[in-house]
Amino acid sequence: MMDLDLISKADHIPVLIEPIIQNISPVTGVWVDATFGAGGYTRALLDAGADFVFAIDRDPNVFSLAEKWLGQYPDRIELINDVFSNLEKYVDDVNGVVFDLGVSSMQLDQATRGFSFLKEGPLDMRMSQTGPTAADLVNSASEKTLSNILYFFGEERASRRLAKAITARRERAFFETTTDLAKLIESVLPRSKPGQSHPATRSFQALRIAVNKEYEELFNGLFSAEKVLSSEGYLVVVTFHSIEDRIVKRFIQARTGKLYSTNRYLPGSDVLPIQFTKVTRKAVKPTASEMSINSRARSAKLRIAKRTDFNPGKNLTFDELNVPIVGEF
Repeated sequence: MMDLDLISKADHIPVLIEPIIQNISPVTGVWVDATFGAGGYTRALLDAGADFVFAIDRDPNVFSLAEKWLGQYPDRIELINDVFSNLEKYVDDVNGVVFDLGVSSMQLDQATRGFSFLKEGPLDMRMSQTGPTAADLVNSASEKTLSNILYFFGEERASRRLAKAITARRERAFFETTTDLAKLIESVLPRSKPGQSHPATRSFQALRIAVNKEYEELFNGLFSAEKVLSSEGYLVVVTFHSIEDRIVKRFIQARTGKLYSTNRYLPGSDVLPIQFTKVTRKAVKPTASEMSINSRARSAKLRIAKRTDFNPGKNLTFDELNVPIVGEF
């Protein structure tokens, strides 16, 4: 069994790594770490026996942080700066693909990246540091679009009230900083009680997801993983909030032939051969021990599936999986 006390001393604590390694052992062959970050999963896979890891990340800043330890794994890692939905461009016939979704603790800790409502910084939130920023979205999107983003991506029940307040305030002055927006949200929502999350938590999550098109990226990334996995290859996904988990759950249900009877949009299972079998029957959650060491693990859920030998099936749509998507802003 993996020593969580040793893991806690690492630069980055890979969430749910113990049940991952247990469920994919023996670890061999070529793997993809689709969300490299600080490299926690890459290192864990290599230490467990993987021969080689393709490490993908859309954030160009993360790779310089790995320079101090890359030499421990000579000729066993290739770093790729791209979104994981493009992984078909770089790999084929791999033994496993691991996704660790959401924003990393490194990104949250950097005030200049604009992810945290607790740190003063530009209202940015771009993981790849290209394209429209969160400020662009907040200052230009219609009230209806903002409301939909806050509701569908952040599950914010006060989405309409917040969207109305945001559009009214920007008539006087545009939002430029994280704390500026956070203060507006705090003025609209009731003060959080002890033990509750900050009032801006859901809104910042929603804006980050919209800016980075995270649901579309996850959706397309799952189908890309399906295409590059070899027979018996593992799909490993760690999520941190309910809609991410719903996308993964319904993808696996559809690809294991378990969604057809509940969704009229999907054709019969005789039309789409089963692409995966479940390894974890339901979502695996962190133990109390792991949560005491790593607070980031509290909301995490792990799902693992194993690829069959059928050719990749046709891509489905958001409607077919019955998950929310907000159009371009």
